[in-house]
Amino acid sequence: QVIKCKAAVLWEVNKPFSIEEVEVAPPKEHEVRIKIVATGICRSDDHVITGALVEPFPIILGHEAAGVVESVGQGVTSVKPGDKVVPLFVPQCGECKSCLNTKGNLCMKTDLGTTSGLMPDGTSRFTCKGKAIHHFLGTSTFTEYTVVHESAVAKIDSAAPLEKVCLIGCGFSTGYGAALQTAKVEPGSTCAVFGLGGVGLSVIMGCKAAGAARIIAVDINSNKFAKAKELGATDCINPKDFDKPIHEVLTEMTGGGVDYSFEVIGRTDTMTAAFACCHYNYGVSVIVGVPPAAQNITFDPMLLFTGRNWKGSVFGGWKSKDAVPKLVDDYMKKKFVLDPLITHTLPWTKINEGFDLLRTGK
Repeated sequence: QVIKCKAAVLWEVNKPFSIEEVEVAPPKEHEVRIKIVATGICRSDDHVITGALVEPFPIILGHEAAGVVESVGQGVTSVKPGDKVVPLFVPQCGECKSCLNTKGNLCMKTDLGTTSGLMPDGTSRFTCKGKAIHHFLGTSTFTEYTVVHESAVAKIDSAAPLEKVCLIGCGFSTGYGAALQTAKVEPGSTCAVFGLGGVGLSVIMGCKAAGAARIIAVDINSNKFAKAKELGATDCINPKDFDKPIHEVLTEMTGGGVDYSFEVIGRTDTMTAAFACCHYNYGVSVIVGVPPAAQNITFDPMLLFTGRNWKGSVFGGWKSKDAVPKLVDDYMKKKFVLDPLITHTLPWTKINEGFDLLRTGK
């Protein structure tokens, strides 16, 4: 049965979302149709609006959500109608090289970096005004109903509050895992976190959970410092308060550089600064923010030659289908908090206001 429902459609770049009636096709073989209950707003969605992340239009964005399975296609065994689930923008097919390797988590079935904007079979499940609408990262959660591949959905605890655990679909897991999984932060270490949005704050929580002794939070918006300290930051610094490059400030503050640094903004200048502020011989710097399209980094290779490690992290290094249910269980056991990451709760028809709040740093 085709479902008619409301969705936030983005027709072209740099335009607001348009709330439209869309038709959502039934799930095909190995696909799952989900009623979305709550969705988070992530800067990666905004990157598509501004053109920094290139995707095909028209498109339904959104990739951080939680919902309830409405129906399943043939051959689906891991979920059934009525199950509470989190869609996964990094799927876990269990068969590709990344899925089979203990060191990897970026399943080759992901739409990240391919910009196909379609389901794995090369077609779309969304139609609006007679036109096919593209999917985003295989999830598309800015709609009342969406269709995902079975490899891109995780069944979670039926008691979990969906309006909180939706953040485990991207922001929280991405930051928390960057510290625990990708960097493998050690007890007693010193960390620097560039960017104090929801993901940056989640990195701070991960560093604290790992036992870091010093966590230096860096942002040009000092309004973000109180929450960073509440979640575990020991120092907060604003680059605007110094007349020298921020990596020099951090190197001096820490007597030679931090053990671990994290760039959680998605800017090439801060990526290089985060890399330069980690210890010249054994420092590890992790890129967590999505890099802007068509921009390259130029840096002195001596920064690498001396022993620093530069790493990237997608979805916090977690194998999604395995990790998301466990992270939800940890949340239910109060091993970490999500409430401080939620600043506003809006009816989703006010999605454009939500993005305005994101862009103004609120």
